[in-house]
Amino acid sequence: MAEKTEDVNSIIFLVIDGVGDLPTPKTPLQAAKKPNIDKLADKGITGLLSPIKRGTVPGSDTSHLRLFGYDPEIFYPGRGPLEALGIGMHLNEGDIAFRANFATVKGGVIIDRRAGRIETGDGKKLEKYLSTRIEDVDIVYKHSVDHRGAVVFRGPGLGEFVSDTDPHATSTSVNKSIALDKTPQSEKTARILNKYTEYCARVLSEAAENKERENSGKLPANILLLRGAGRYRHVPPLDERFGIKGICIAGGALYRGVARYIGMDLVLLPSTEDDKILQERAYAAVKAAKDYDLVFVHVKGCDNAGHDGDFNKKREVIERIDRLMIPIIAKSGASIIITGDHSTPVSRKEHSAHEVPILIYSKEERYDNVKKFDEISCMDGGLGHIRGKDIMPIMLNILKKSEKYGS
Repeated sequence: MAEKTEDVNSIIFLVIDGVGDLPTPKTPLQAAKKPNIDKLADKGITGLLSPIKRGTVPGSDTSHLRLFGYDPEIFYPGRGPLEALGIGMHLNEGDIAFRANFATVKGGVIIDRRAGRIETGDGKKLEKYLSTRIEDVDIVYKHSVDHRGAVVFRGPGLGEFVSDTDPHATSTSVNKSIALDKTPQSEKTARILNKYTEYCARVLSEAAENKERENSGKLPANILLLRGAGRYRHVPPLDERFGIKGICIAGGALYRGVARYIGMDLVLLPSTEDDKILQERAYAAVKAAKDYDLVFVHVKGCDNAGHDGDFNKKREVIERIDRLMIPIIAKSGASIIITGDHSTPVSRKEHSAHEVPILIYSKEERYDNVKKFDEISCMDGGLGHIRGKDIMPIMLNILKKSEKYGS
């Protein structure tokens, strides 16, 4: 790995989604051949990070907000608005947004929650049917990828505390939404959501595109399932709160949405994570580091492998990051932070509260005696055990933007 060249007063913050794991007897990080990341650990300072707090299982949305200095207890808007922002939807103050999935129902029963893994192009063709107006509320649907999309309700007197119409299971009927807080505002949202579900069922069942799918032996996308309601509100952006300019390089809608929510710019590269795209993300990060204080780079593959319970795949993703991205990023002259947003142990196939390792490689930081980047080695790191709320103050100190506390 080449040494960094001309110093740049910026941070490349690489978040390896779901990277933390449990030893069985080794973790994927321990088993991976990652000489470039380990060299950064050897020359940097390491530790363990609880993205929210010890014993709390982080969501990807809440953990990323916390890592960027936004307490989710105060600033979390719900998953819906973040997903909507992430696929490029415009949101106004007070809009209610949902995640949406195409699904297939037969005889009133859900038989496939992904409509036979509908292709992005086919889903996009159905988009035109799904924006409408019910009572005094405008409803906008935008398709994302595969079976996914987002829905925004825009109108007076709406509440966000409503249950999902998505039952998160097959062999059952679509849920009726109810107001969780029993307020008139949420009652109105639930009523309109149920009417919208009926509307979607009607127009999708009549859509020529779905008839073509059935004629070709494919499952029709004949219902839209909504979940994750949340109210959008403006929050003070990074530059206003912390005096820094940020940019995001990520493929997933959620991560782009978090970035937009807190005022980051976006580099729009494909959401896939093949070798070429990983390298393109790294090159984009190096370029962005010349103009931005904080460059957020996200890689999803480890989390997917953890959810699949695939140890070897998770190890391979780490090795690809090490081989394809780190040599490029290390030449940037920027400070480098590498960590995860949560652990996704392959033995559990879901998020866990276990800490994730963190390393900081910067001329503005000390170094410790740790030689490798993994969950066990970083227990001995000089950072000790830190929490997500510590990350932004650490970054501000590296950027020489910290304010003195007291005189």
